[in-house]
Amino acid sequence: MKVDLFNFDLPQRFIANCPASPRDSARLLDLTGESVADRIVRDLPGLLQPGDLLIGNNTKVIPARLDGKRGEVHIEATLHMRVADNEWFVFAKPGKRLKVGHRIDFADDFFAEVMEKRVGGDIRLRFSCGGAELFQCLENYGRMPVPPYIHRERDDELTASDRENYQTVFAKEEGAVAAPTAGLHFTEQIFQGLKKRGVAFETVTLHVGAGTFLPVKVENTEDHKMHAEWGTLSQATVDKINATRAAGGRIVAIGTTSLRLLESAAPVPGVIKPFTGETDIFITPGYQFKIVDLLLTNFHLPRSTLFMLVSAFAGRERMLAAYEHAKAENYRFYSYGDGCLLKRTI
Repeated sequence: MKVDLFNFDLPQRFIANCPASPRDSARLLDLTGESVADRIVRDLPGLLQPGDLLIGNNTKVIPARLDGKRGEVHIEATLHMRVADNEWFVFAKPGKRLKVGHRIDFADDFFAEVMEKRVGGDIRLRFSCGGAELFQCLENYGRMPVPPYIHRERDDELTASDRENYQTVFAKEEGAVAAPTAGLHFTEQIFQGLKKRGVAFETVTLHVGAGTFLPVKVENTEDHKMHAEWGTLSQATVDKINATRAAGGRIVAIGTTSLRLLESAAPVPGVIKPFTGETDIFITPGYQFKIVDLLLTNFHLPRSTLFMLVSAFAGRERMLAAYEHAKAENYRFYSYGDGCLLKRTI
């Protein structure tokens, strides 16, 4: 399938540089009916049915962007996938200046050695510490890895506000280097409304990698390779999903990351099993969805794997038309932008 089929015009002015405040005041494009409806996220409980089950991604974003030195050369390293207690694959700039065996100093007491360089730009670093100590060093010296599409006048504007804003209220499991952004809209008020409505909430974990930022550079979707991400789905959550479906309730994924993990754990339609491991599932039109009925997601970039996914879920032509409506109504796009609620068409 041609990647250009998922292209559309998106001027920079539509990409949000900061979140709505309060979070649940973000706009929500409702695509669950025959026609589109303009709402706000706070309306979500009333758009769901008693007995539905919301599934969120409880991954917690770590300050995964590090600034270091190799001699006099400045190196920016963004962690994207853990491979051992003290080893991560990273995207590095300028990666071409690094060779196996090189040392990068991030602080007097914190450094890493280049262990491997892969085709495609991945670099495996072994850090001078691991486990909880490594996470503490990231807290001390790292920056939140907000997407490159979000612009700031100064780097220091990325520190305090993004450490809070670029994290869901239900974040728990450390390991993501990108936020599951549909979850950023949730507040305690939303959860109170869901409870009153009789809508349940459970979580999965998918540690979102920086590969989610990478552009699709090939001409055909068949030639694109997704970066793997680690996730887990517990037996308890599987039991809740099965009980919901048996009672006639719907499964509502909060974001594409939750959806991708749920679909990775479903071998055939209607069957889901506990899951722990890596997934590199790439969903494009023609995919048969097995578990998820509704999807709450943000607005995505043109030619992105995420726009391909929502096109598979709700129809490419409908999504292109919906995005044109969103632009005409000045919706805000991407990580800090507004949301839309989609109903599965296949």
